[in-house]
Amino acid sequence: MSVHIRRFPGPAEAADACGAAIFDLLAAARKDRGSASLAVSGGSTPRIMFEWMAKQPFDWNGIDLFWVDERCVPTDDSQSNYRMTRESLLDHVPLAPVQIHRIRTELIPDEAAIAYADDISRTFRLRPGELPAFDVLQRGMGPDAHTASLFPGEPLIENQTGIAAAVWVGKFKQHRVTLLPGVLEKARHTLCLVTGADKAEGLERVLRGPRDTLHVPSQIASPEMTWFIDEAAGASLK
Repeated sequence: MSVHIRRFPGPAEAADACGAAIFDLLAAARKDRGSASLAVSGGSTPRIMFEWMAKQPFDWNGIDLFWVDERCVPTDDSQSNYRMTRESLLDHVPLAPVQIHRIRTELIPDEAAIAYADDISRTFRLRPGELPAFDVLQRGMGPDAHTASLFPGEPLIENQTGIAAAVWVGKFKQHRVTLLPGVLEKARHTLCLVTGADKAEGLERVLRGPRDTLHVPSQIASPEMTWFIDEAAGASLK
């Protein structure tokens, strides 16, 4: 596994650099295979990244967009990752509806997860039991070192065969749908965007602590990992 850590003064610089790296990796993947796949996270720093990406002259042809996870709320809810991405990026770039693979939160959570896994299987033309290899996964990290909607102690962290699943997040009293560890590990490139002082302790545990993905889910890794962090998030790193 190859791990790279890129430090920036603040969240805006980290977000812009992460967005630029996404464009470079997608363009290279499309050149090699004719199309490319991207899964993104939600949150305040990705919004900054999407707003930057929306202003760039990128060719979106052949790009399929997915989400790493989603809250089971209506698409117009302020907590919706889809809504945030739509407002900051999708409304401003030429992505056709067929290229946008949102999680269908109008369904009950388990059905939404099944529908999402089916959509991924069709798009990637997977054989039964096969997992997708996303060209780029953009992930975040919570202060508790969770990633996607895989929180410390979540039994789904042990699931290496599924594509997506519904999960109940007790601390937020909320259902979510998330990609599962086997998918996260198979991504060709993972870009982790982590900013803010509240992430410093968790980031140190992820990058410097003993490997324990069940309790430190952000340690789930693919072969190529790049961390885009600001000075506040990296304050505890030696």
